[in-house]
Order: sequence, then C-alpha cells, then structure tokens
Amino acid sequence: MSNYTAEHARAGVHARLPRLETWTNQFPGYTITTRFAEYTSLCPKTGLPDYGTITIQYQPKKLCLELKALNMYLLAYRSRGIFYENAVNRILRDIVEATKPVWCVVRGEFTPRGGLTTSVEARWPRRTASR
Repeated sequence: MSNYTAEHARAGVHARLPRLETWTNQFPGYTITTRFAEYTSLCPKTGLPDYGTITIQYQPKKLCLELKALNMYLLAYRSRGIFYENAVNRILRDIVEATKPVWCVVRGEFTPRGGLTTSVEARWPRRTASR
C-alpha cells in the first residue's frame, strides 16, 4: 500500500467526542453487555464509509455507562475519519477512563470490504505478552 501517512494512522485517535456519562452502580459482581449494531465511521484515507457492530462488555466497579450518552458518543464516529483498530481501542480507552471498571472488552465486527471481513478486540486490563 502506498501513500498511507502517519496522519492517516492517527486520524480520530484524539478527536473531541461527546462525554460519556455514568451513574452509580448498586450491585457488585455482574457483567453488562451492550451492542451497537449501527456503527459507522469514515476511512481516513479514502473517506469511504465503514460499517459494523460494536459490542461493549464490562464488569462495573462503582460506575455504569449511561446508555443515551453512550449512544450519542458512538454516533459521533459517523463523521470521523478513523481506522477500525483505532476506533475499537479509542472506545475502550474512553470507557475505562469514564467508568474505571473491573474489566472491559470492546469488540468491533466490521462489514466486508473488498471481500475482507475484519474483527477487532481490545481488552482492559491489557494482556501482557508472555515470552
């Protein structure tokens, strides 16, 4: 591939997005799973739309995500140029920052483009590489 720049690679990673709001959790030791089947963003190089489903799964500690705010946050990606991999990792980073969960996993299942289907998964805490 030619003409992919560092600017393409970091597009959208630090873009301003709507604030993720939270509410106080009342119960310990359970899992929340939220699916957003209408994820859309733009390829930072071509400007073509990307589509997929984002699944967020986490165990809350003291805070839970407020779903309307989460929806507005995810909808804000529609006008952003960002690669799949960066979007999934950015979503994870922002959720962890907002809720400070016990653990969190964000998965992106993206629709085929050019015959390729892509899935991206990011976890917190991060797995350490074993050598």
